[in-house]
Amino acid sequence: MTAFRTVAAPRLFGAGVAGIGLSLLPRSKYIYLRSSASSQKLSPHFSRYASRHYSISPSDPLYKSMEPFTYTQNPSRVIFGSGTLKQLPAELTRQNLSKPLLLSTPEQVSHAENVKSLLTDFTVAGIFSRATMHTPTEITDEALEYMKSTAADCLISIGGGSTIGLGKAMSIRTGLPHICIPTTYAGSEMTPILGETAAGVKKTRSDPKILPGTVVYDVDLTMTLPVGMSSTSGVNAIAHSVEALYATNANPITSHLALEGIRALAVSLPQIVASPQSPEARQLALYGAWLCGGCLGSVGMSLHHKLCHTLGGTFNLPHAQTHTIVLPHALAYNFPKLKPDVQKRLGDAFPDSNGDPVVGLNVLLDKLGVEKGLKAYGMKEEDIDKAADIAVSNPYANPRTVVRDEIREVIRRAWAGEPAKQDL
Repeated sequence: MTAFRTVAAPRLFGAGVAGIGLSLLPRSKYIYLRSSASSQKLSPHFSRYASRHYSISPSDPLYKSMEPFTYTQNPSRVIFGSGTLKQLPAELTRQNLSKPLLLSTPEQVSHAENVKSLLTDFTVAGIFSRATMHTPTEITDEALEYMKSTAADCLISIGGGSTIGLGKAMSIRTGLPHICIPTTYAGSEMTPILGETAAGVKKTRSDPKILPGTVVYDVDLTMTLPVGMSSTSGVNAIAHSVEALYATNANPITSHLALEGIRALAVSLPQIVASPQSPEARQLALYGAWLCGGCLGSVGMSLHHKLCHTLGGTFNLPHAQTHTIVLPHALAYNFPKLKPDVQKRLGDAFPDSNGDPVVGLNVLLDKLGVEKGLKAYGMKEEDIDKAADIAVSNPYANPRTVVRDEIREVIRRAWAGEPAKQDL
């Protein structure tokens, strides 16, 4: 896959990008993969993937009927490829920025130091390396106090959802431009959504101003991402696309991106487990994560994300691991109430599913060798009732009516690490 940039464009179908893109051709039976640079060929790995997954049958419901819809394209700039971190100085110059504050977690401060070493022609305001899971407001307040003494004119977050969340929290409070450099597959960088924790309660809000202005995806930065974190952050991204397919404001554009993202990650994550240094698998996973994150930023989410925010914020459970464990159970609960075409598309998106995406997810988690029980991360059995009470305390859109006792059983199964099944 050749390096490329994208920017927000008013055209919904076939919007031009420099490099690789997808064009939906309404008069054709297929989606074609195209490269704007004819002299550059796609990697054999990606070409094989494309040949398997881009054909759409003429019987697909998309070509039989299409209801009116509204699609909001979030206005972010994306720079994607291998070695793209080197383009960061040019991006700062393009935006007329000169004094960035770098953000990271304590574990990823070396990434921040690496970024600093690239910015020799700029004045780096400093490095704040205390980003924390679930974006606690006290850490945000601490970072804002630090920033006041630096006169920074922008924020650069490098890392996963914790660091990007801190950057969002600071940007929305200060109005400073925010550039993201993701090193995991979580997808937060593509959303105008901010989840923050205060006094043990995690709340989310959405605002176009939260969306980072530029995202730099450098495949090289994911090459050393541990296999375990690669797997769980990748399934976290898949969760965004799964719920996007049955969102109340779902639309054909987001649904295509969602299915593409699921397929890319479902194919690439097992390959990363088998060969962590495979650049082809890593680029396909990062590409899928980008698409899934875009879905999260464009449409509403349902039961799965509600449960994960409840569990993570209340019991301080690890974010990506919680998403990974809960997703098959939340989908099993909702699946009987999904539209038949959504059921079929989800079933087709997962390898080894035999048409049942819950089976496909169970198989995928087996291949990845991830933990399947929340109890392994410190959640106690007596916490299940509290979690169920919180999860049903505020109404939210969901394909299936949320019933407290049934949700309690969903949480119990996720706590125990049982295989997901459609029997509730």
